[in-house]
Amino acid sequence: MTIPEAREEAVLEAVNQRRKLVNEAIPEALPIQRPERLYEASRYLLDAGGKRLRPTILLTTAEALADVEPLSTDYREFPTLDGRADPPAADGEDAQSQAPETIDAMAAAVSVEVIQSFTLIHDDIMDDDDLRRGVPSVHREYDLETAILAGDTLYSKAFEIMLETGAASDRAVDALEILATTCTKICEGQSLDVDFEQRDDVTPEEYLEMVEQKTAVLYAASACLPAILQGADQETIDALYGYGLDIGRAFQIHDDVLDLTVPSEELGKQRGSDLVEEKQTLITVHARDQGVEIEDLVDTEDVERVTESEIDDAVAELERVGSITYANDRARELVEQGKDRLEVLPDNEARELLCDIADYLIERGY
Repeated sequence: MTIPEAREEAVLEAVNQRRKLVNEAIPEALPIQRPERLYEASRYLLDAGGKRLRPTILLTTAEALADVEPLSTDYREFPTLDGRADPPAADGEDAQSQAPETIDAMAAAVSVEVIQSFTLIHDDIMDDDDLRRGVPSVHREYDLETAILAGDTLYSKAFEIMLETGAASDRAVDALEILATTCTKICEGQSLDVDFEQRDDVTPEEYLEMVEQKTAVLYAASACLPAILQGADQETIDALYGYGLDIGRAFQIHDDVLDLTVPSEELGKQRGSDLVEEKQTLITVHARDQGVEIEDLVDTEDVERVTESEIDDAVAELERVGSITYANDRARELVEQGKDRLEVLPDNEARELLCDIADYLIERGY
């Protein structure tokens, strides 16, 4: 199923509107202060751009839960579910009565974007990538030591920012637990990704486990954090977490496809870098099962020496054995599964937008 053009335009507009608001909030949450070089490096990728997909999902989920019209309510004073006529069950009446009627949802949105930036800095260091978002990576623009410190700073700042939501104390603790667990899983997933580079027997199931931890858990956190902070029941929290895991895995699978099919200038990095760096993807796992010698597709010695013609030939071979189609089909299955989980939300425009965002994640061009 392809997202209709009108709905795709609506998704892009929704993302752009929320990105603008998140971009305005980032300098306030993460100002340039002493030592200036550290904070300039910390802000470098945040200021370079990015779609802000994860904060968009967080803010839109908050709107769906509160059953308000998208962009009609100040995210800095966003309603919890405690003021509803049928508020969700709490652990006790005291907890319910003391819960604030509003939270700062934007603080939570900035927090997850800061975590995303932290992971990108360290990911680029590990892969020794030169470019990110069309600009030099942080360790290239500054130096390795500063880049490591900038990533560590963003990691810790994300928790400080999450504490600014003003949510009830028990919900704030639960939100911090989700954030901490997410960061642990991202590291575990990154470790698996590195280990897979030394193996030629990775299964599709192992790949999906790896991308769930490395990539999807931050989407899962983004989707369920509003439910935690606003006071939703556990069934809703779990369903939204599952939605995030499903669409996050689909996002990464599609990202692997884009690495092979989108020009370098649009990607903001060298096309085909996953093949050159011998990274395991669902595409290469499937192709190897079809008898393709992945190591022979391109020169793995130097990404900069790989020509567009070599990548074209590699893609043609992967298409011939059906590996790219296989990856696209698996991503679509995951998106449909994720969208089904949204039935726990009220039937409103924000929920429909979350469905369209899920579709967009696997149909975007870059």
